[in-house]
Amino acid sequence: MIGVAYPNVEPHKEAVLDADLDTLLIALYVELDDRIIPASRPRRARRGPGRPPLVTDAELCCLAVAQVLLRYNDEHHWLRAAPGRVGHLFPRLLSQSEYNERLKNAADLFEAALRWLAGRTPGSAEPLRLMDATPIGCGQSKTTAQRSDLFGYAGYGYESAHSRWYWGTKLLLITTPDGTVTGFSLANPKLAGEREQTRQTLTRQPINRPEPGSIIVTDKGLSGADVEEFLDDLDLTLVRPARRDEKTPRPFPNWLRQRIEAIIWTLKNQLGLEHHNARVPAGLWTRVLQRLLALNAVIWHNWTIDAPVKRSLIAYDH
Repeated sequence: MIGVAYPNVEPHKEAVLDADLDTLLIALYVELDDRIIPASRPRRARRGPGRPPLVTDAELCCLAVAQVLLRYNDEHHWLRAAPGRVGHLFPRLLSQSEYNERLKNAADLFEAALRWLAGRTPGSAEPLRLMDATPIGCGQSKTTAQRSDLFGYAGYGYESAHSRWYWGTKLLLITTPDGTVTGFSLANPKLAGEREQTRQTLTRQPINRPEPGSIIVTDKGLSGADVEEFLDDLDLTLVRPARRDEKTPRPFPNWLRQRIEAIIWTLKNQLGLEHHNARVPAGLWTRVLQRLLALNAVIWHNWTIDAPVKRSLIAYDH
């Protein structure tokens, strides 16, 4: 990223950042280049023939975020539009094949970046988490389900909210009330139900686990004494609505339940989570991380500039 500089600010005055895409990408690039990449990808001696890539990992990450925020779900269309949309920030761009390959190899960087940003938002310090699972469709026809390279990673599941069957994966999200994603996992809905996916997400990937003493707000899908006992062992408190067959009342904050549904709506409708166009497991995982990173980047930047609505994307999608 060249040709961009911060405005001159007098020493005794505090710098004020604008809520626009250029400012977000510049701020994200600085964090990636100075802190995130050195911590997650230590510099190693380059091996093999050829020149080093002209587009750095930090530039690639920012391009991926810009693609999602500007609502280009197709990489081919994005690379055609990128010179006019962000060419003043990224004078060096990639071909479609190079971009797709670099994206697949950058999954670890996307995950490191979105977790780093989550740790720098004030909402992540609160002992309250929202948790819910949502389906991600990967195909519509029976032929796709039988021949797709996602076979085994995706499966048939039932979405009770819309009373329909789907073929795809299920994304489990753990977020703060402001929408920052702090934990996540993908699972085949045919092989792992919501309870089993929750158990594996919190035990096999401890980085997804909220701090001891936290409260987790979820739906009726995690009802049962075994689930509450499992969370008690992790020093986590479960808050969920009561089932119809339960006689003991369970006070439940419905407004928090609506908030996690709004976060999922943002991912699906504004960030294109349901239009990932992935055909292989690595591509699916990368595209999910790409959208989670874009959401965390917006919330982190909105906290930085003290925007009134932390999950608002209006300033960055045009």
